[in-house]
Amino acid sequence: MTADIIDGKAFAASVRERVGKQVAKLQAENGLTPGLAVVLVGEDPASLVYVRNKGKSTQEAGMKSEEIRLEASASQEEVLAVVNRLNADPTIHGILVQLPLPDQVDEMAILDAINPEKDVDGFHVINTGRQAVGLPAMVPCTPLGCLMMLQDKLGDLSGLNAVVVGRSNIVGKPMASLLLAQSCTVTIAHSRTRDLPAVCRGADILVAAVGRPEMIRGDWVKPGAAVIDVGINRIEKEDGKTKLVGDVCFSEASEVAGAITPVPGGVGPMTIACLLANTVTAACRQAGIEEPAV
Repeated sequence: MTADIIDGKAFAASVRERVGKQVAKLQAENGLTPGLAVVLVGEDPASLVYVRNKGKSTQEAGMKSEEIRLEASASQEEVLAVVNRLNADPTIHGILVQLPLPDQVDEMAILDAINPEKDVDGFHVINTGRQAVGLPAMVPCTPLGCLMMLQDKLGDLSGLNAVVVGRSNIVGKPMASLLLAQSCTVTIAHSRTRDLPAVCRGADILVAAVGRPEMIRGDWVKPGAAVIDVGINRIEKEDGKTKLVGDVCFSEASEVAGAITPVPGGVGPMTIACLLANTVTAACRQAGIEEPAV
């Protein structure tokens, strides 16, 4: 068996196109231009790339984009002051503080300071709680993108066995919550799970989000399963050059799975696309306008 490759890049392009049409409609019918602000503290190279891509994608979708950069030495009070200013700005509907933050800044304090209605990353404890009990909430972008790709590939997920490997607040826990809301039978596995390979083999849907290069091998995958690889790891090749790999050994798993996301080109592009969709959703909710389907 050779798995169907889930093309996240193409799927994300379709989502961004749909968001662009939604933005144009909001501008024409309601005079509303969704606005997204991204706050970057420091000069982390990966974060700089992410922030630049987010800003470019926001502008291409016809939305307002604001980027605020602070020195790596910025105090917690300085970061909070920026967040508070953006909370009060009616032209900004979504606020994203790029993680990680420098050691002197309390990450949770910053995330909790964001107005939950503008928390387009879905990390605020209020959004986390609302999602957990099935109320409307801002949903973290990466898990949302994973769910959209699974629904597109599999249709109704009801009754399927889903295993999420990883228990982070950013991916693992919200991913499990989203799958549970789709009536999947969900297992959250992690580094201390006993006989992790056997647990993975029971999954119709296997989501890998552990941050360990190619940890999940082909013989951990149930034949025909849908495999979503959230991991992005840079490893060194024999020739000294580096390459990106996921948390799943793609060469092995793709011979067993029914469908699988590649790395790169799988989950990654969907994260920014869902960020744009979340910003439109946030703008509509704040304006009291019926929100479009993601």
